[in-house]
Amino acid sequence: MFWFLKNEIENTQRMKTIKLFSVIFLSSLLLTSCVAEVVVEEDVYIEPQPFVNSNTGISLGALLNMYEIWYIDIERTQGNVEIPFLQKAFTVSFKNGTFFANNNLVGMGNNGNGFGLDVGIYDLFRKEVDIIHDIDGKYTFQVTQFSNNEIELYDIHSQTSYYLIGHQRNSFDYDSVFYDNIHYFLQEYKTWEKVFTSEYGVLNEFDNENYLKFSYHGSGENFKSSQDAVGIPIQDIFYDYTGHYEVRDIINTFDKKTLTLDYDYLGNEFFELSVINDSKIELFHSRSKTVYQFVGRGHIQFKSSGNKKGIQNEKKRFKKADFMKLSK
Repeated sequence: MFWFLKNEIENTQRMKTIKLFSVIFLSSLLLTSCVAEVVVEEDVYIEPQPFVNSNTGISLGALLNMYEIWYIDIERTQGNVEIPFLQKAFTVSFKNGTFFANNNLVGMGNNGNGFGLDVGIYDLFRKEVDIIHDIDGKYTFQVTQFSNNEIELYDIHSQTSYYLIGHQRNSFDYDSVFYDNIHYFLQEYKTWEKVFTSEYGVLNEFDNENYLKFSYHGSGENFKSSQDAVGIPIQDIFYDYTGHYEVRDIINTFDKKTLTLDYDYLGNEFFELSVINDSKIELFHSRSKTVYQFVGRGHIQFKSSGNKKGIQNEKKRFKKADFMKLSK
């Protein structure tokens, strides 16, 4: 009898032990299952990664700031839609969230310490830069690096590409840009007033012209002249003659151009054009050998193409040889 009770007690304890282990095992499974469910359902936040060039390992922000100014190689633009503020600018800069542009030749290299005007802001996200222009609005560009100092800005909406070449301000040849685009310089004043006529030279009809006004190409008759008295208000000038003008290079001469004034029904006048400073030009009349000087009046500060409709139809020029020189 005692032996039987002893066996019963041992069996009972054994069952309790088994139940205890079973409870612990089941609890562990349930606890593990709950934890697993929490991990599966929990939102996972992935930090956005900045654009990094696979070859250089450089971020987009560092890339855009690697060069102080970016020259727009307008001849290589691809696409059927023009981005107004890029089509207009000679250079652009990305500086601490502010977007700068050199839209004028007058003062180029000095305006904004070489950066030009503050014309908007920009923001970066991965491979894209959002540029919010003060007048032309917001544009989103994908950025691709082609070489150490060359990038593409691709407008994802219009499928238009602009190609930019990076330079530092202290080594950029502002003079080359100026003389290669001197027809823009003539357009940056409301009028040019004659202030000097040389005593030497044969008398000719142009001696009577006191004002010249140049407009953008594609605007019809893009130059006007007036014989009004010097010194009168710009708005009171009456332009007697109209026609077309053309600026061309002189072979092996960097800082002089030829200027042709094609008067409607009156023939042409030919000059050698020299720039004295940012507001004064000299015209040497090749037929009479007379020298004239004109001073610009009413400077036009361009901030976007909205100030000068139609100018985007012209192509800014920059000789390939100059690009090669600046890229070294």
